[in-house]
Amino acid sequence: MSSAHSLSAAAWRKSSYSNSDGGSCVEVADGVPGLMPVRDSKTPGGPALTFGAAAWSSFVTAVKDDRLPRG
Repeated sequence: MSSAHSLSAAAWRKSSYSNSDGGSCVEVADGVPGLMPVRDSKTPGGPALTFGAAAWSSFVTAVKDDRLPRG
């Protein structure tokens, strides 16, 4: 199954971690078995990154626990 085909009908939602002023907007799509697609909401026709479900879960947990280095 190609990512482009499987994401064409994806239902995207804005991440709860995106800010509300219109910048830094991240969207994710649920319902893609085993993957978590992520894209920039300002360019919905642009590329999407896909992460394995386990890797995405680890990332979200690290964000919630404030365990990521700040740049």
